[in-house]
Amino acid sequence: MRVYRDHHHRDLSAASIVAIGNFDGVHRGHQALLARARERAGDDMDVAVVSFEPLPRAWFDSANAPPRLTGPAQKLRLLREAGVDLAWLLRFNGALAGMSARGFVEQVLVSGLNARTVIVGEDFRFGKGREGDLDMLRELGSEFGFGVAPVGDVNDGELRISSTAIRDVLAKGDFEQAAKLLGRPFSVTGHVIRGQQLGRTLGYPTANIRPWKGSIPLQGVYAVRARLVPGDAGQAGSDKSELAGPWQDGVASVGTRPAVGGGETLLEVHLFDFDGDLYGQRLETRFIARLRGEEDFASLEALVAKMDNDARAARSLLAPATLE
Repeated sequence: MRVYRDHHHRDLSAASIVAIGNFDGVHRGHQALLARARERAGDDMDVAVVSFEPLPRAWFDSANAPPRLTGPAQKLRLLREAGVDLAWLLRFNGALAGMSARGFVEQVLVSGLNARTVIVGEDFRFGKGREGDLDMLRELGSEFGFGVAPVGDVNDGELRISSTAIRDVLAKGDFEQAAKLLGRPFSVTGHVIRGQQLGRTLGYPTANIRPWKGSIPLQGVYAVRARLVPGDAGQAGSDKSELAGPWQDGVASVGTRPAVGGGETLLEVHLFDFDGDLYGQRLETRFIARLRGEEDFASLEALVAKMDNDARAARSLLAPATLE
């Protein structure tokens, strides 16, 4: 999959089928858009995705933007796995925010991507002030020579599948329902960074991952399983490939670590019966069950006692668990 950050690529003038959206989570609703795009593309045209980074809501109001289900790298990996050929991860900035609906169609969809069919959700809005809607897109498509294929809502029972709905069930610790809405188990992927290494001194060494700009729809302590992402550093030919194959059971904390004077949000993963160096590698952490919320403690001794309880609970929960 080829990835571009702007639409000024005159050498990419081949006709394409374009799906547009934020694609945060690449959930089953997004997958319906991509399936329609692949169906329209057939064997003759590329499937292209137009998305945005940062997401528009975060650009307009970063302080109140909802947490992300996937950061840019994980989103791109999921799009690639879904069969996307070209991904335009457009920089959402003042210029794009101020572009009229007609300007977006002319400059991005027609001149930039040479769209033949545009796939969008039925509630799609675009252009400055969200002036453009599905009817306007159809009118502009007739003018500029591309078709529009809207995709309706995808529901799970009576629940409309959306990034908001998935964040809600994740906040409740309902990972089974989240997996139904996503079409896969919820996981977080990121590079392992060096931390304070306090966990090692307490008997619980952790792989520390900084979520995308601290944005993650979870808080608390969880039973997890983790593995190195295939194809990333630490795979075949490396001396750091212990997790390249099977998943490893563990316990993880997501939060600001008030008990040890933390500040930024971190995902800290302790892997059971594992003694290796994961620094710099890319780890995927799959969340199985929520154990408790984040707490503060009066002493390190009290913290360690709670960690012992968490580890026992996680081992018990994970013992019968299976992964596809």
